[in-house]
Amino acid sequence: MAQLLRSPMLDDRDVTVSSAQYSQTGSWSRESNNTGWDALLGDRRKSDAVSVYAAPARAGDLSGLPPAFVDVGSAEVFRDEAVAYASRLWAAGVQAELHVWPGGFHIFDGAVP
Repeated sequence: MAQLLRSPMLDDRDVTVSSAQYSQTGSWSRESNNTGWDALLGDRRKSDAVSVYAAPARAGDLSGLPPAFVDVGSAEVFRDEAVAYASRLWAAGVQAELHVWPGGFHIFDGAVP
């Protein structure tokens, strides 16, 4: 078992630098991100009622999770939350491999293999 996270949407709170920095660029804008979270969580979004299974960045304890492969572009809204999640996995003793692709936009590797 493993986590395969490709440009992962991990945190409904939308408070990272990259979510603001790349809000209008790439194939997935901040508005697209907000629409996705609203569709999944509705009125619970940004509240304490959000499950860690819906927004993994909210989990307090990541120990015991399977190894993770985290793949994200440097020029996309999810960059900072992906890096933060990988860092938290390492801190919890979980094996994680993080790739931040210079200049990569959201799911660029599928659009331009």
